[in-house]
Amino acid sequence: MTDPRLHADGVTRTFGDVRAISDVDLAVPAGELTALVGPNGSGKTTLLRLLAGLLDPSAGSVGYDGPAATRRVGYLPQRPAFRPGFTARETLAFYAGLVGDDPDRLLDRVGLSAVADRRVEALSGGTTRLLGVAQALSGAPPAVVFDEPASGLDPTMATRVFETAAALAADGHAVVVSSHDLARVQRRADRVAVLDRGELVTTAPPDQLRDEWGGPLVETFADAVGGDGVLQAHADADREVAAQPDRSPCPEADTPAEVEE
Repeated sequence: MTDPRLHADGVTRTFGDVRAISDVDLAVPAGELTALVGPNGSGKTTLLRLLAGLLDPSAGSVGYDGPAATRRVGYLPQRPAFRPGFTARETLAFYAGLVGDDPDRLLDRVGLSAVADRRVEALSGGTTRLLGVAQALSGAPPAVVFDEPASGLDPTMATRVFETAAALAADGHAVVVSSHDLARVQRRADRVAVLDRGELVTTAPPDQLRDEWGGPLVETFADAVGGDGVLQAHADADREVAAQPDRSPCPEADTPAEVEE
């Protein structure tokens, strides 16, 4: 593993009497796609928001060791939403203007140049998600954090979102993605971190997990977090998450609605 660009060191986060994250150590290196998997309620969203700097840890520390940048970490919430009445280009022009970026460059980066003049309310769910990825990339952050970027998407668009994340890693970004889509995680991730009940169970490349635990990643996941019961939670997670709204984050200015997963 290369030197980590984002890292959590002994991080704990509590909400009142609830301990969402407990003593987690996680490194997210540049040039790799790190996938965070775990059953619903395991603390994935909390950990991602800690890494993105949207939450402060109750104990431990979160660090960034990458190059100097206008915006060090980009963040995509589970369901990005944008103000209606504006086109995709106008929407990105607002975010890009905050950090001196070019909206057309961002649209091209995620393959949305063809819908630049379409109003955001007319975009499909998958295209809206890619617009959220473009927003997260405004300011060229060296590290990006994507929370369930493929949740609820059709197979073609889900593949496209994962391909975009993998391409960012190949370009040298530090990329961390949470997902319940274990098949795509196994194909695209360089490293998988398994979280359960707020604790990090294991972190390793997919092939190493397969060799150590046996079978495909879905079987490794079941073994690591306690068997068949969590597989049902895994299967139901998208429906549960879909009921919880997010607001679109403004770089360095706006914080999405609290969602604890």
